[in-house]
Amino acid sequence: MRVVIAGGGTGGHTSAGLAVAATLRERGGTDVHWIGSRSGIEARRVPAAGLAFHPIAVGKLRRYWDWQNVPDLLWRAPAGVVQSWRLLRRLRPSLLFATGGFVALPPALAARALGIPIVVHEQTAVPGLANRIVARFARRIALSFPISAAALPTARTILTGNPLRPELLSGSRESACRRFGLEPTLPIVYVTGGAQGSHRLNRTVGEIMEPLLDVCQVIHQCGDNAETADHAWLAGRAQSLPPERRRRYALLGYVGAELGDVYAAADLIVGRSGAGTVNECLHLAKPAIYIPLPGASGDEQTANARLVEAAGGGVLLPQASLTAAALLDTVTRLVTDRAALRAMGERARSLAVPDAAERIARLIFEVARA
Repeated sequence: MRVVIAGGGTGGHTSAGLAVAATLRERGGTDVHWIGSRSGIEARRVPAAGLAFHPIAVGKLRRYWDWQNVPDLLWRAPAGVVQSWRLLRRLRPSLLFATGGFVALPPALAARALGIPIVVHEQTAVPGLANRIVARFARRIALSFPISAAALPTARTILTGNPLRPELLSGSRESACRRFGLEPTLPIVYVTGGAQGSHRLNRTVGEIMEPLLDVCQVIHQCGDNAETADHAWLAGRAQSLPPERRRRYALLGYVGAELGDVYAAADLIVGRSGAGTVNECLHLAKPAIYIPLPGASGDEQTANARLVEAAGGGVLLPQASLTAAALLDTVTRLVTDRAALRAMGERARSLAVPDAAERIARLIFEVARA
């Protein structure tokens, strides 16, 4: 059987697809291909996973004015549909698995035109525009959270959870401490703004760097945005610290294969609440301070964070309330009670579905055989 996975653009959409791909290949007898964007995170991670990758043009679905809307709607999106149609005619898959987001929409439209069955996965608590479109003609809709069903055709929805990449389960705190020169017995906070980083979060952490390092060690993934120059600014701040404090701070532009070790080392996560970050924290029982990205589609990041906070697995800190004092106070309050932190992590884990990848793989086989 041949399955084509479509999606990317963000780490969340890519990670879920890679987890499902790994499960499909473990079963044997399944040829997996991937259609994604040329410049998204999937263009790097999918070939690295040993999957056949087919790049297409994509156009983002923005519901606000941006000059990129013109080429996206008039050229990139239609070109992506045509490219996908040609690819799918050549590949002749049994099924298309759409991981959600604007990258998955052109292949899904092409699959619809060719009569190829579609399974779509909704990763957040609030379905995005692309998934609401694809859900109209998808055979089945896999949900990460029950709350998503309200905006989708419930007769075709099934709760599968959101899968985790298997390699994240084998991380080592000791390996991370050796890599970054950290002390294993002291609390470690992992700060992340996603692959691109978060300018607001980076600058806030930089403002409180010295008092923050009085209470914990920090692994900080800040992105490498040339416009904001956050990496250079943070490196300069760290360099001015006393040596004993400087050793407690590890700065990275991007976290790659070492992510499993970073998560294993972290006692607390501070970051956005996109589907990828939230899902990783839930599966790995990591308590978190979530700072939702303002203006995200349907305010989905706030909905994700509220869901975890309601279960007692995290703290929601809106960006409007993100000040240096507020962040320092919240981190200090949490890391000084590590037993409470561990309990918070276990409550977060209660929202995860451990066999999500297997559930989605079973659904794919059922739809393909039907």
